Amino acid sequence: MLVSVVIPVYNEISTLAELLRRVTAVDFPKELVIVDDCSRDGSRELLQRLASEGLSVIGGTPKNRNDVRVLLQEKNQGKGAALRRGFAESAGDIVIVQDADLEYDPREIPRVLQPILDGDADVVFGSRFTGTPRRVLYFWHSVMNQLLTMLSNMTSNLNLTDMETCYKAFRAEVIRSVNIEEDRFGIEPEITAKVARGGWRVFEVPISYHGRTYEEGKKIGWKDGVRALYAIGKYSLKR
Repeated sequence: MLVSVVIPVYNEISTLAELLRRVTAVDFPKELVIVDDCSRDGSRELLQRLASEGLSVIGGTPKNRNDVRVLLQEKNQGKGAALRRGFAESAGDIVIVQDADLEYDPREIPRVLQPILDGDADVVFGSRFTGTPRRVLYFWHSVMNQLLTMLSNMTSNLNLTDMETCYKAFRAEVIRSVNIEEDRFGIEPEITAKVARGGWRVFEVPISYHGRTYEEGKKIGWKDGVRALYAIGKYSLKR
């Protein structure tokens, strides 16, 4: 069974090669669908070399099947737009999102996929708040995450602990049936609302989290929180 690992990239040159080494080192058959959102820090050039020269560009020790597809956005549009394109062009039986910033450990991808492989789930969320190690950082980020998750749960009738998580895995037919409209971080509540509306079986599994500071390159800000609130309201009402 082929897994499509969709990786949105925007100005991640400091972590990109290491992230790709870690993903390719995990032992399961996969394709890496890497979508560059018009990076300006060298990430785009690295990915162009990867597309033309292969995995030797990043080094490491790849395991199992590792197909690589590099998609280049013509202009910066946001994470949602990058994922929309990556989902549409993926070829796997299962699709999972992987950020390029090392906050999420690719070695835990098999754990996230397991409920789908077992036939129990159609969609799996990896939760950062259910007992595994996580870096302790911003209090107000935690408060906002809990608020957004609670409001999303209230409108979707799910009981998630971490709606905003990066690690979301889907049976391919599920995510390809979702019409994604959000271009930025509003994609998280949008996907959650549409998955809930579709009546798909949703599981949650614990994952670790190695968060970054803003000095280390974290990008999400208060405006994204406001947009997420808007998206929760919009997609809970929209049919």
